[in-house]
Amino acid sequence: MHTRHFLQLIALSALWGGSFPLLRIASPALGPWLLAGLRCVLAALVLTLLMRVLREQWPPRAAWPRLALLSLLTVVAPFVLFNWAALVIPAGYSAVLNATAPLFGVLGAAAAREERLTSRRLLGCAVGFAGVALLVQLGPVEVTPRVVLAALACTAAAAAYGFGAILMKRATMAHAPLPASAVVHVAAALILLLPSAASLPGARFSTAALLAVAMLGIVTSGLMYWISMRLMREIPASAATSAAFMIPLFGVGWGGLFLGEPVTWGMVPGCVLVLAATALITGFNPFKAARDVE
Repeated sequence: MHTRHFLQLIALSALWGGSFPLLRIASPALGPWLLAGLRCVLAALVLTLLMRVLREQWPPRAAWPRLALLSLLTVVAPFVLFNWAALVIPAGYSAVLNATAPLFGVLGAAAAREERLTSRRLLGCAVGFAGVALLVQLGPVEVTPRVVLAALACTAAAAAYGFGAILMKRATMAHAPLPASAVVHVAAALILLLPSAASLPGARFSTAALLAVAMLGIVTSGLMYWISMRLMREIPASAATSAAFMIPLFGVGWGGLFLGEPVTWGMVPGCVLVLAATALITGFNPFKAARDVE
């Protein structure tokens, strides 16, 4: 993996890491379905506008059903599941459980015989989970059936991301990333149209919720999905999903910077393990990259 790919993974993680606190703001006000629907509509509008500016062509109609399936796995299901979990558990819990996505991506790619299930990648998954456990110091949460269901919802969302990465990789080989991303979010908006409309009467709109939706829809959904598809065109699917290991790292960082949450030296080992896990799964060697530059 080239240095620029590794840096792009870090940038994606930094932005996606901020999405979980935003979900905690927007989901209680708007509800899981309406939040997901608005997020997809904004993303579809932004990507469609970019297509017009860049004069990109829509994929053929025959490709839309396959892209709609990709939409279900990588947009609709994760959005709704994480939105619902945000009503029950802290953002840190969701971010930690989201870090299981690379494991599902590795297993899915191996099952599809698109990538080898190497000992290095399995070790990377184990190291990543250990790093996340050290990095995120979660407060005590009473274990109730609702909390268990929320945790299972996050795990299911991570699994959808991981397995969906296989279809996402295939889509990048068949279509340009921007048009494919636009179709994915148009399809998601259409799928979510009826449940979003049904939940509209119970929504409580506020400035904070609308700003959170705008950030989620325009940046972390639309623009970042497009960038991740461009990146996945050049690296393995399992490597692309490894960005999930760094999301809790940035969640802690943003919390310390903007919310005054404690950041201690005890978190450093966790940060090191998270970065090491990403390097193991992606195959990125910073020392080799430095030698290549020389």
